[in-house]
Amino acid sequence: MNRYICLLLVLFLSCLSSKINAQYISINDQKTPQELIDNILVNSSCVSISNTTGSGDTFTPGQNSFAYFNANGSSFPFSEGVVLTTSTSRNAIGPFFTSIGGGSTNWIGDTDLNQILGINSINATSLEFDFVPLTDFLSFNYIFASNEYQYFFPCQYSDGFAFLIKEAGTSDPYQNLAVLPNTTEPVSSTKVRPKIEPGKTPNGDTYDGCDAVNENYFKGLNSASSPINYAGQVIEMNAQTKVVAGKKYHIKLVIADDDNQYYDSAVFLEAGSFSSKIDFGPDQTSLNNDPVCYGQPIILDTKLASTYDYKWYKDGVLINGANGPKYTPTQSGTYKVVATLTPSICVLTGQITLEFAAEILSTDTSLIQCDDNTDGINVFDLTKVDNIVKNNVSEIANKGYYEQLADAQNKTNPILTPEKYTNKTPNQIVFARIENKYGCYKTAEVTLQISASTIPTQNPIATCDQDDKQDGFYQFDLAAEVTPQVLTGLPNGLVPYYYLTQNDALTDTNRLPNLFKNTTAFNQTIYVRIINGPDCYGITTVPLVVNTFDPPNFQDESKILCKGDDIILAVATGFSSYLWNTGSDQNQIDVDVAGDYSVTVKDANGCEKTKKFKLIGSEPAIITNVVVKDFSGADNSVSIEYTGTGNYEFSIDRIAYQDSPTFTKVTPGIYNAVARDKNGCGISNTFLFYVLDYPRFFTPNGDGFNDLWFVKDFDQLPPYKVSIFDRYGKLLKQMDQNSAGWNGTYSGQQLPSDDYWFTLILENGTGIKGHFSLKR
Repeated sequence: MNRYICLLLVLFLSCLSSKINAQYISINDQKTPQELIDNILVNSSCVSISNTTGSGDTFTPGQNSFAYFNANGSSFPFSEGVVLTTSTSRNAIGPFFTSIGGGSTNWIGDTDLNQILGINSINATSLEFDFVPLTDFLSFNYIFASNEYQYFFPCQYSDGFAFLIKEAGTSDPYQNLAVLPNTTEPVSSTKVRPKIEPGKTPNGDTYDGCDAVNENYFKGLNSASSPINYAGQVIEMNAQTKVVAGKKYHIKLVIADDDNQYYDSAVFLEAGSFSSKIDFGPDQTSLNNDPVCYGQPIILDTKLASTYDYKWYKDGVLINGANGPKYTPTQSGTYKVVATLTPSICVLTGQITLEFAAEILSTDTSLIQCDDNTDGINVFDLTKVDNIVKNNVSEIANKGYYEQLADAQNKTNPILTPEKYTNKTPNQIVFARIENKYGCYKTAEVTLQISASTIPTQNPIATCDQDDKQDGFYQFDLAAEVTPQVLTGLPNGLVPYYYLTQNDALTDTNRLPNLFKNTTAFNQTIYVRIINGPDCYGITTVPLVVNTFDPPNFQDESKILCKGDDIILAVATGFSSYLWNTGSDQNQIDVDVAGDYSVTVKDANGCEKTKKFKLIGSEPAIITNVVVKDFSGADNSVSIEYTGTGNYEFSIDRIAYQDSPTFTKVTPGIYNAVARDKNGCGISNTFLFYVLDYPRFFTPNGDGFNDLWFVKDFDQLPPYKVSIFDRYGKLLKQMDQNSAGWNGTYSGQQLPSDDYWFTLILENGTGIKGHFSLKR
């Protein structure tokens, strides 16, 4: 062991604690090796013992490192037995208290233990003897305990122990029986431990800890009330091996410290547990995932002479008439045999619990495939009968198909691709192997047959190309359009599937979707495979036809219908039928109401084409008003107000027309507004309106230019009256359409340059107000 343990040596103090005998094991280290083996560990006339020896502590006066122990009323699992320790055996007495222990450095190790475990041992204790078993099975019980179940030690360190066996008198290598169940891994504190959390040693050094290993075999850490003086121990373990009855074996039970003498360990052997036993193997139950398969014979064989006395029991009840070395159970239960080896007093027992699995139900069946010729050979998908052969029981698994029954029974040479198996001969039988979850199996026969059924020749299935592109490609609803014809006259319960090629239909690959768009324009033949459960009933062809119908001049139209008129809507003659949305069945209709109209025509194949007419109603407009913005100079504008449902253009001079009813930059004058229908349904009423304006200033300086202020185009206006005021509201001048204008005087006097205001009132009462400037 490394320096950590050596450092701990100077830090730990041995502690004394009062011991109440009734709570702890007791030790008697004065028995000889022969007494320990013959009278305690074996204690049976069923094993012949000889040549017993022992070695161990010879450095503690009056004490031994091998001894007899007794539970002494404590909770220790074994009531009594033999203990081997790496220090004086009396140190095994509980309770546990922290101590480094230790033996003598002159107390050597064991070379056999070193070789089997690969360690460097010291302070070894061993018991050795020869024995002759009376049966072919040997076992005994033990518990390993160690003070190395402390701190981080189980992460790295363990003392070693082994139960070594070999044929006596030979140089054969030893076999170690002190191993974890079903492995060759030796039991030790590093191989069986709990999780070690990170921590500190008593001298303050930190350690990382380690994960648990085989923790299910760890009994636990001990405390100050434990029956033994060790930090931890494993659960009760069993050492066992197959032997040959009547042959002599040598066994060596040995334990030792590894590297140094500190932190002792011990192995406790249960009294009377070392014996020959009748071994029937492990229990065969569903709990062990290994029940006896239904119908599988099982023989319980003691492998002893028939001259012995035998009693067989089932669930504790004596089985009448069963008195031989073998017994064949047929029912679930716990079976026990008691064999008395006369004339000795040796009594051997053997016991096993058997559970018989339920019978696997199977069904022989046939699988029928269609054929492309008459040779009786084709490709079969054997997986189609997976559920049939196992009676649809989901818990049963399919484990392959085989050409030979022996192969199915031995699970050899399976058919590698059962989904694509080509039969070798007509009506060939293959074998299915089915298993339950325990591996129990049964076989079922599958007869491969070729269908003898016939399907009538199919008439073409026609449809019309109903999309915008008349190219001979269109979608078929196979279930609705094809299946009813295909199944006509056939037995109920058949199901069809569709394919592009005959090979696809034969192999049931690449099934077509139910909504299928043909891949060859106008005419295409597909294949239908009709099945009856897993069987192929028959295969036939189905012609698909796509008819096109694209009459000329059948585009949708829009027409104008003027108010009060009527119009004839018509399509060509020669179609098989006509149907207008008005209900008419003629090729034309006369209508006088705007709206949407349509006619659907059919050709000789029943294909349809629909033409739509949109009649757009129109009428002359009615001008209801003209909104004039005048007296605004370049911003003069007019907006025509109207009613009507047509598409109109507008004019204020009946020469130039525009789409907008609003006109801008309109010069002063007299205008007539009109609107005309672009669709030719007529012109509106005429609406008379005026656009007025006035000068924004005048210069009455007698130069003959702009000397008078007056309303423009006054001579074209209806009667009006203009009143002019100064800024204080004083009336300076009144004029009408007959006045020449104002010269900027009042009572013969020239008025100064200034802003002046006016009002203009037409004879209809409308008018405006404004102002202008007089400049000198």
